[in-house]
Amino acid sequence: MSGDTAPPQVVEDFCGVVQLLSDGSVVRGDEYGLMPAETIPDVPGVQWKDVVYDSTRGLKVRVYRPPLAAGEEGNKKLPVLVYFHGGGYCVGAYDQPRFHSCCRRFAAELPALVLSVQYRLAPEHRLPAAIDDGATFLSWLRQQAELGGSASAEPWLAESADFTRTFVSGVSAGANLAHHVVVRAASGQIELGPVRIAGYVLFSAFFGGVERVGTESDPPAGVPFTVETSDQLWRMALPVGASRDHPLCNPFAPDSPDLKPLALPPVLIVAPGRDILCGHVLRYAAKLKEMGKAVELTEFNDQGHAFSVTQWGEANLELMRILKRFMSQN
Repeated sequence: MSGDTAPPQVVEDFCGVVQLLSDGSVVRGDEYGLMPAETIPDVPGVQWKDVVYDSTRGLKVRVYRPPLAAGEEGNKKLPVLVYFHGGGYCVGAYDQPRFHSCCRRFAAELPALVLSVQYRLAPEHRLPAAIDDGATFLSWLRQQAELGGSASAEPWLAESADFTRTFVSGVSAGANLAHHVVVRAASGQIELGPVRIAGYVLFSAFFGGVERVGTESDPPAGVPFTVETSDQLWRMALPVGASRDHPLCNPFAPDSPDLKPLALPPVLIVAPGRDILCGHVLRYAAKLKEMGKAVELTEFNDQGHAFSVTQWGEANLELMRILKRFMSQN
């Protein structure tokens, strides 16, 4: 019949969980199968609550406080660990069970005030939306630091946070996000005020590039996170038509910011050997070292992508020891 239009077609289908249609609309399904909650150990005693940091978009941060909060140990305040969840910028959530459990462990074992940040997802909100949300959150954190102990301040932060010992971290896409907000802060695009970023931590960072690294050309056998998966997530997350040499994917692409003149804080880089992105992570560490930055690289040769939230065992215990030492030294 003349005048009829064809229904929109699926142009990207990520594991049946996120479908991008030809008219730009997005259909989302249940993400539970991607990161099931079984086998997640309990972390007793940690308190947590959600706080809105961006009322315009309704974005929240989940604040975790360890069992022994400030005031119970000589009024010693706690370092602040900002945490961005993973999911390729297209899936994942700050309150998903695995990220939730990981943050509870950080809070209890470091100990620290852990701030797990919600941000907008692609393809509904393509990059740099998530980076902008991370910057908005750091601005909110500055406002909290400036409020001090006033009645309008978030009580847990006012009581327990040492804002001069703020660490920015993330896993996978969250690690990519952490890099970009730290770069924005170091270049003066984010006003930090009383907040001092003492260091940043990248767990299994989600970087890429048009040129393949060795772990992409010859990937570890049997890994669930594949080159094809990585490419698809970047297609869905980057601005329409952008290649993997976009600065938000490749921090060393021709149009990426020059990191050499920036006063970047010390960085802890966690590189799992059984990760197709390991080559990108190692290149990131090597490039920063060449620039004279303070870099600590920790390799876990037998671990896979994002093992910090997908597995529980001796490697995670060692990772926690390394993270605790890194934060105490900085």
